Amino acid sequence: MRNAIIRHVMALLLAIIIGWASAQAEPLTRAEAYARAAGLQALGAKLFADPSLSASHQMACVTCHDPAHGFAAANDRMVQLGGKDMQQPGLRAVPSLTYIQAVPQFTEHYYESDDEGDASVDNGPTGGLTWDGRVDRGREQARIPLFSEFEMANDSAASVAAALRRASYAGEMQAIFGAAVLADDDKTVAAAAEALEVYEQTSRLFYPYSSKYDAYLAGRAQLTPQEAHGLELFNNPSKGNCASCHRSERDNDGTPPQFTDYGLIALGMPRNRAIPANADPKFFDLGACGPLRTDLAGRAEFCGVFRTPSLRNVALRKTFYHNAHEHDLHKAVAFYVERDTAPEKWYPRGADGRVEKFDDLPAQYQDNINRDPPFGGKPGDKPALSPSEIDDVVAFLMTLTDGYTPAP
Repeated sequence: MRNAIIRHVMALLLAIIIGWASAQAEPLTRAEAYARAAGLQALGAKLFADPSLSASHQMACVTCHDPAHGFAAANDRMVQLGGKDMQQPGLRAVPSLTYIQAVPQFTEHYYESDDEGDASVDNGPTGGLTWDGRVDRGREQARIPLFSEFEMANDSAASVAAALRRASYAGEMQAIFGAAVLADDDKTVAAAAEALEVYEQTSRLFYPYSSKYDAYLAGRAQLTPQEAHGLELFNNPSKGNCASCHRSERDNDGTPPQFTDYGLIALGMPRNRAIPANADPKFFDLGACGPLRTDLAGRAEFCGVFRTPSLRNVALRKTFYHNAHEHDLHKAVAFYVERDTAPEKWYPRGADGRVEKFDDLPAQYQDNINRDPPFGGKPGDKPALSPSEIDDVVAFLMTLTDGYTPAP
């Protein structure tokens, strides 16, 4: 596996602390370094909940990233509304902010390391934050909604900095970053983004590993027969084959499974016509090759691919997939096994009566669509999972919800 969670997170926090300390006349002691990290986390929590940082003064990070729903949306809207008037629809479903602490940097071609697999196997585009992997650090991700026209909709760093100077926690920013930090717009915004980055590394909130499955791996809980069967189906390459992208076993270094390989993949999701942008038949959300990511524009091999999310806390979600096409976890699983065997259930029919399969991806990019099991087969074939087996997989997925208390 490509990540060692504890080392990655500690290295990140240490880099943040050392990066700041290197600019100081005196190096930080260990106690001072930990105190600064704690201060950044506390400051980040306040920033995360502050709607005054938006142009509308009605949207905060927590508006779309609810802690009670795995830091994803609390409602079942296809896309959330934001902007200066809180009426501008987004393009994609809100991703969860949990279990992203070990996401690797984006790379176009990821090769397994020598001690973790066959180093000759190219796993394709991997890593990066957001659905399209366009940024690598939490502080970069935190800046996106601040300036997105359909999120917090600030016009410039100056407008964000002005709000930060008026905030009740402005003194805390100065205490951590120095009295002069608020005198410069760019430095003020950078300080806020850094605090948000550190806050999103708070383990008890963002990666607690407190699910029933974690307790099961630790020998402190037993799965029910249905949950155990669901796990078996989840891992079985000829059945669910879910673990091929959503890894369910501990890493070689003993760290818990992340339930994602961080790869970017094209699933061929049906077009969600309830998303306002999709009312334009010429508009397509092509993931890594645009429109929100621009550095890979024109690179056909990246069109239609989106990053594989972790399945931890998936049962808390109200929508599924990047375009929120599904609102039911059972249906979200069923799509995988029926996309090719019963496409008429998922895709519309054209004027000629034929099923318009892969209707949300132009034909020239459809070779990118994943066809590994449980995909495959032809219409009328028996799907890889029966309805009752899908129920079992869903029962297992529900064991990935944090907050489980093992019986004595």
